[in-house]
Amino acid sequence: MSFQDRVLTCRDCGKEFLFTAGEQTFYAEKGFQHEPTRCRNCRATRKGGGGAGSAGSDTGGRALFPAVCSECGKETQVPFRPTAGKPVYCRECFQKRGSGGGGGGPAGRRSPAYLD
Repeated sequence: MSFQDRVLTCRDCGKEFLFTAGEQTFYAEKGFQHEPTRCRNCRATRKGGGGAGSAGSDTGGRALFPAVCSECGKETQVPFRPTAGKPVYCRECFQKRGSGGGGGGPAGRRSPAYLD
């Protein structure tokens, strides 16, 4: 099947963008049923990437939640919603705990995540 470049309109910003023949071939090969409805910039913004230049972010565009370290009491931020009764650690305390090889906790439990 031969595809030709098509001009589509972004549903978010209303600007026109090009849906190239190559992109259409890719969509067909992957079995995608629908053509794109957002331009490249709006897709990046919607995915949380904010477009080009976000690679320097420590969080990768994820939401951060405030927390208090269970070890030292320092206020910190973590990339998950803290759960009552489960420990949360600041970067320093997490690294101190992690250097010993992860002993002490119940088998099969994941280590708590951290992020400053």
